[in-house]
Amino acid sequence: MPRPSEKAKAAFSRLVPEDPSVVLRPMFGNLAAFVNGNMFAGLFGEDLFVRLPEAESAEVKRKGGRDFEPMPGRAMTGYVVVPGGWQRASGPAQHLIERALGLTRAMPAKTKAKAKAGTGEKPKPAAKPKPAASKRRL
Repeated sequence: MPRPSEKAKAAFSRLVPEDPSVVLRPMFGNLAAFVNGNMFAGLFGEDLFVRLPEAESAEVKRKGGRDFEPMPGRAMTGYVVVPGGWQRASGPAQHLIERALGLTRAMPAKTKAKAKAGTGEKPKPAAKPKPAASKRRL
């Protein structure tokens, strides 16, 4: 996985709005921004990606963006890579991040994953200690 430079991390951190509900944390070995547990933007190496609806993603692609593929050939639905140069001309990138934040904030908050349902397996009880073997004399 590609790693972002310190310069890219600093530029990304400046673009993400100061908001108590926004959390920056590692993702894909890089840095990503989350709101209510949902990722809305991040870095993948030196690339910036954002979460946008298809129509807005198409517009970003027309301007030089591309699908976000953390693994070649496996695009993450709903995410698009912002055209290069986002660190130098931060205005358009900041607008896209703010748009992604607004859209993602409206999504239901993520909850912690629950145990798989329907497996038919009951939890195993804790093992009881075996009694010590008694020494019997005959």
